Amino acid sequence: MSALIPEGEVAVRYGERLAGRTTWRVGGPADLFYVPPTVAALATFLSAHRDSPLLWLGLGSNTLVRDGGFRGAVLVTAGGLGDLGIAGATVRAEAGVPLAKLARFCVQSGYAGLEFLAGIPGTVGGALAMNAGAGGHEIWEYVTAVETIDRHGRVDRRTCADFEIAYRRAASSREEWFVSASFDLPVGDAEVGMARIREHLAIRNRTQPMHTANAGSVFRNPPGDHAGRLIEGAGLKGLREGGAMVSPRHANFIINDGTACAADIECLIGRVQALVQERTGILLSPEVKIVGEAV
Repeated sequence: MSALIPEGEVAVRYGERLAGRTTWRVGGPADLFYVPPTVAALATFLSAHRDSPLLWLGLGSNTLVRDGGFRGAVLVTAGGLGDLGIAGATVRAEAGVPLAKLARFCVQSGYAGLEFLAGIPGTVGGALAMNAGAGGHEIWEYVTAVETIDRHGRVDRRTCADFEIAYRRAASSREEWFVSASFDLPVGDAEVGMARIREHLAIRNRTQPMHTANAGSVFRNPPGDHAGRLIEGAGLKGLREGGAMVSPRHANFIINDGTACAADIECLIGRVQALVQERTGILLSPEVKIVGEAV
């Protein structure tokens, strides 16, 4: 059971279970849990907890938190860092803005380019860190600048040149995290943009298990191939471990039938890796982050 304890002007939860904060609906308790309302409040928190291990969550996709929970501070940007607006011709979004909201906002404001984000179940911060993409596009194609924050709470403005941008990766030589991004987008037609959003969502609804507890794609696509094709080709659709199952709809998704624990999902990830390697010679790399303590 979590407790809400004020820490100066910062309200920190102790013992908050993370199952309700991840899209897989699993995960044990966090030592510290905080949803920063502003970047300034986040800076205050970080400067006061410089020695705590950190786990950043947006909407909780792309992450598996083990059943023993996380020994450190969990920072949830969704519901906190949510500023979204336009300055001049630049769209600026803070790290906690859901990608679906960003896509709709841009279209309704007369801009094009980010419609592909509408079906990705994450926030701007996570999308920047993972260079999220769909339909042949990636978010960093449209980024002009970002703001980051470090362990001391210092905020810095950076450009794309400061990062190594690659498939599902945006790496920096510094220990820092994204708090906002600015986008330079072409002018678009709102009706055309909304039609593109509906098309992206329809494709995802047809091909992915959208109404199940899952974390998105589990494995990275190997060069020149697709993880889902390899898993399906190995005959692993429907493979189960406890309450976790390889989705019959899309083989690169693992779903929680409502009874899975994190250990079931992690075990199934390992089994899929081993069986695909045994049958194809290819070792799949997880796209999801696996964090925390086992029970």
